[in-house]
Amino acid sequence: MSKLFLALIIAAGGATFQTMPFTTIASGQQSAVEKQREVVIRTAADWKALWMEHSPDEPMPAIDFSKSVVAGVFLGQRNTGGYGVTISSVDREAKGLVVRWREQKPDPNANVIQILTFPFVLVRIDDAGAKAVTFRRSGA
Repeated sequence: MSKLFLALIIAAGGATFQTMPFTTIASGQQSAVEKQREVVIRTAADWKALWMEHSPDEPMPAIDFSKSVVAGVFLGQRNTGGYGVTISSVDREAKGLVVRWREQKPDPNANVIQILTFPFVLVRIDDAGAKAVTFRRSGA
């Protein structure tokens, strides 16, 4: 083990993490969810309820909740186009999963569509046993 790696582990209080794979289920600028929120879905019933709130006219993607959880970020209302949200990583840490996300904002000089938008992202994480899931917003 390198001295630098060992020093990093000691500096972090011995904490380690593992980056988890995830799959984007849906993302875009138009959701019927109008308020900002972060969600974790663990059951088919909760998934159906969220999907009916988010996009009732679109077919609901199938998720096997015996193997996966769904995490999502809804930004709420934005006054123009050009906004977006992405999940940059999902990490397993000592206390559970940490979903890191970032909001994209339009350049102040960009020509953007003048319409209300409701950016969102939903991902599937293949780790149904995750006890705790927390969200951390990354810098703009």
